[in-house]
This record gives sequence, structure tokens and C-alpha cells, in this order.
Amino acid sequence: MRTSTSALLAAGGTAALMALGLGPAAAHVHITPDTTGAGETALLTFDLSHGCEGSPTTALTFTLPDELTDATPTAHAGWDVKKVTEELPEPRTLSNGSQVSSRTSAIVYTAQQPLADGVRDSFTLSVTLPGEEGATLAFPVLQTCAEGQTDWSQVPAEGQTAHDLDSPAPALTVTEADDDHGDHGDGHDQGAPASATDSDRDDDDGDVEAAQTAGYVGLGAGLLGLAAGVTALVRTRGRSKA
Repeated sequence: MRTSTSALLAAGGTAALMALGLGPAAAHVHITPDTTGAGETALLTFDLSHGCEGSPTTALTFTLPDELTDATPTAHAGWDVKKVTEELPEPRTLSNGSQVSSRTSAIVYTAQQPLADGVRDSFTLSVTLPGEEGATLAFPVLQTCAEGQTDWSQVPAEGQTAHDLDSPAPALTVTEADDDHGDHGDGHDQGAPASATDSDRDDDDGDVEAAQTAGYVGLGAGLLGLAAGVTALVRTRGRSKA
């Protein structure tokens, strides 16, 4: 009887631990560009599905890399949006020969109703990518919640990847211009080069899928163990009554 009860408790504990492990292994803010070609106008989609340690999200501030001078935010139901501008230390000459003395430094989305933890949402910005390939464009995101905040702003050092960081900034790599994509420009010139590793998103998604698969397999094993424990307990009680 004591042995069967111990087996039952162990199996139940295993199943509970596996169930807790089913959440995403890396709850980061992801970026998905529709193009990374140099000089192209790209739609950048940022998505998240988590709050700040369970607290609902109330605002998201997307900081633009220094290489960009402007971005066009997409209207999003249930959220107010505004641009934040800053004066440049000195005028910047764009590729079309014109000069600008200020730039859009950030886009802020403020929730009309807090976004609950565990509910996915996405936000899209339109930017014109730099005209040269090869540099990293990181977009730090400050996630403000009803309680606390998370600053997704870490950039990998040499030899690191986003997987080595606790709160990596979403980033993309500017690649060779795509002649087939076509430039559907929005009239903004964003400045100079960019580079990096957009493969981090694919790797991160792969890690999450692998973790979820392993979690489900483990949960199945735990449930089987739980069933076996229950069966053993029932049989033991039957023998004791006999």
C-alpha cells in the first residue's frame, strides 16, 4: 500500500512538472520583416505573447536604430500610437540630397485596455532599410506592464547570439538588394548600413517548438506513470480487502 501510494505521488509530481514546462522556452519579442533587402521599404512585424512575470502589458516603446530617420506605425485597434522625435546633433544628408535636422527616435503604443499575459498580439512598422547590406539593425523594445517592465534591449557581443541573453532586442540583417521585390517606398530615406543575424528568430522558433514537443512527450510519459500508479493502488486495495 505504501509503495503504491509513493509511486502514485511520484507519477503525479512528474506530470505536474512536465505540464509546467509546456510554456515557451524563450518568451522574447520577435521581429518578422517582409524583406531585408538593402534600400527596400520593409514591413516589420513585432509579436509577443507574455506580460512582465504575469502582469498585463500597458505600453510598448519601439526604439529605432540610429541608422533610420523615420518609421510609419500601423494603426492598431485598442491601442493609441504616437511618434517620438529628437533633434540630430547635426543635419543628416539623405541619399536624395535633402537634409533633415530631426528624426523619429521611437514609436509608442499605449493599450486602451491592458493586454493580458499569455495573449498574443503583433505590431507593424514600415521603414526604409539602409542602402547597403551587412550591418545589424536592433530595435530595443521597452515593455511596460501594470506591475513592472521589461527592457528588451540587449545586443549580443562578439561571439554571442540572442540565445545567450536574458532580454535580447529584436534585430534583423540587411541583405543584398532584392531586384524582384521592388521598392514600394513611402518617401522616407533611412540613412546608412546595417547587418547581423536574422536567423536568430528561426533558431528561437525552432528551440520553442523543440521545447514544446519535449514537454508534450514528457507530459505523456507522466500521465502514463500516473495511470500506472492508480492501477497499482487499486490492485493493492483489492488484495487487502480479499
